[in-house]
Amino acid sequence: MAQNKAAENGGFSFTRTGSMGRQGLPKIQTHPEATSEVCHDDSGTPVKAKTIDELHSLQKKKSSQPTTPINGKQGSFAAISEEDRQKQQLQSISASLASLTRETGPKVVKGDPARKSEGQKATHVEHHLYDASLFGVSDSALKFTHILYNLSPAELYEQAIKYEKGSFITATGALATLSGAKTGRSPRDKRVVKDEETENELWWGKGSPNIEMDEHTFLVNRERAVDYLNSLDKVYVNDQFLNWDPEHRIKVRIVSARAYHSLFMHNMCIRPTPEELLEFGTPDFTIYNAGQFPCNRYTHYMTSSTSVDLNLSRREMVILGTQYAGEMKKGLFSVMHYLMPKRQILSLHSGCNMGKDGDVALFFGLSGTGKTTLSTDHNRYLIGDDEHCWSNNGVSNIEGGCYAKCIDLSKDKEPDIWNAIKFGTVVENVVFDEHTREVDYSEKSVTENTRAAYPIEYIPNAKIPCVGPHPKNVILLACDAFGVLPPVSKLSLAQTMYHFISGYTALVLNQSSFCLKYLPVACIAYY
Repeated sequence: MAQNKAAENGGFSFTRTGSMGRQGLPKIQTHPEATSEVCHDDSGTPVKAKTIDELHSLQKKKSSQPTTPINGKQGSFAAISEEDRQKQQLQSISASLASLTRETGPKVVKGDPARKSEGQKATHVEHHLYDASLFGVSDSALKFTHILYNLSPAELYEQAIKYEKGSFITATGALATLSGAKTGRSPRDKRVVKDEETENELWWGKGSPNIEMDEHTFLVNRERAVDYLNSLDKVYVNDQFLNWDPEHRIKVRIVSARAYHSLFMHNMCIRPTPEELLEFGTPDFTIYNAGQFPCNRYTHYMTSSTSVDLNLSRREMVILGTQYAGEMKKGLFSVMHYLMPKRQILSLHSGCNMGKDGDVALFFGLSGTGKTTLSTDHNRYLIGDDEHCWSNNGVSNIEGGCYAKCIDLSKDKEPDIWNAIKFGTVVENVVFDEHTREVDYSEKSVTENTRAAYPIEYIPNAKIPCVGPHPKNVILLACDAFGVLPPVSKLSLAQTMYHFISGYTALVLNQSSFCLKYLPVACIAYY
């Protein structure tokens, strides 16, 4: 009877055995033997994990997402072991990170070093590319560099918040980050290698935006960047695409030191499908982003501690001394300006959208003239906000995301952009309330050039794939504050060609508030 009473009370009984508690209440005595007959609501099988690490490992099921490019002509998801897949991927990345002056570099290992306690198997590949008798082997060859390959936004959030100071989740779920001392691009620190291939193909000299450097200086900076990346415990690697036109798609690899940069490029480039990633192979172009590490100012052609170097012959780009993510975006755009005209394709700095009847409009203009705002029209389908190719097939977006200015952003004026700033979006250099994490888009304390980078799918009416027929309307956003053009000008075909070729625009007096209030437009309709 006493046992049944105990069972009814969940294994406890109240007794009056002469031992009294406070205020004359009886002490509680437990009956462990009665607990076996107690009925519980949770009748599931107990967890088999013996340690907390084992329990955590059960929380995540094995992903079907492929993590290794396959070389050769094997079909999608070919019958290949996970270990062989991993070796192929690491060999490819190892070749990208190889030093040019030493036979060996650090051992390249898959995965986050912080998660090795979960029983993660380490596979490594050493560099064996150069004659060891010619060059000494440094102590860096004894260490491991962990490769975090094509991480998902959720994984990159975890990395940024845990390891990068200045990374926070805002009230809408976006990742707020800081780009360091540079909050915009550094065009005067950008260099292009002048060699036999580019000497007669690029515009050089006075008035040209192409500031030359020689290949030796590029290799010095490349070695400095690769050495810095190899000295880190882990680096982030993105394998992605440029250009939605499958006939002219470019494969790019981005090697970076910051999760913020990896997430930014995840959003801005075209994200491969699992099948495409398996067959990715060797990239057509590689970026080495060592922006946290400065260049050597005493190196030839250097004028500051920042250097953004482009070698079109080697198909490589090196970033030193600036963490502003826009350098990667514009660097790849420069590459497309070089590669696409060779294929008789016009690469365009423009926004693009399409009406319900298939009429495509292009919006040309410098940064801040309204391309993103005007192309993101909820009454039309968005093809892209900034970079496009115009070929015999029609127009195609180069990118997989949008890079919108945030200064004075409001839900009423730009609802689609406002709603796109959510989980997965990167917001750069914005100011937010430290308690509520609500972003104040009018605040310019860090910079006026606040930005949001988000996948193009975050715009509800985005056209996927981001391609369209030949344009019917071309709109030139000159942002002319000086009255050279009337506020709105309808141009003939010849006039439009003249202004396009001459590249007429005007300095934007106040990019955040002026350009949309007094926006002069020149347009021509094609029929």
